Amino acid sequence: MSTVEESIEVKVPIRTAYDQWTQFETFPEFMDGVDEITQVTETRTHWKTSIAGVSREFDTEITEQLPDERVAWRSVDGVDQAGVVTFHRIEDATTRIMLQLDFDPDGILETVADKLGFVKARAKGDLERFKEFIEARGTETGAWRGEVDRPGP
Repeated sequence: MSTVEESIEVKVPIRTAYDQWTQFETFPEFMDGVDEITQVTETRTHWKTSIAGVSREFDTEITEQLPDERVAWRSVDGVDQAGVVTFHRIEDATTRIMLQLDFDPDGILETVADKLGFVKARAKGDLERFKEFIEARGTETGAWRGEVDRPGP
């Protein structure tokens, strides 16, 4: 497994940043290589991606969600990945977003891309585009404030 960790500060209140992050269907507007996300249920999404000429479809499920604090997920088929995004109040109108992504590179091309730092660079670029997206809007496109309890041991 490989791990990528990135963070960014956005000039919006924590609630705005968190609420926008729960709008998974908008991810293609700021995530490179994400073509479409469909919200299947409150806790399951279906992804279509095209990265370096490789198209994939897979499902993820939210494994933990606490409003204004964190969203954690894992893949349930296809790619092997899990991650968490946490939200930290810096000031009333400034939020630090921290991303941790754990993934298993599939094949030699993804392994080389990971070793060369391409996955980390993509994550950083996605966060920078999220910052531009939410700061330009100044408000979220929607919100889901439900909670998902962390699975027991």
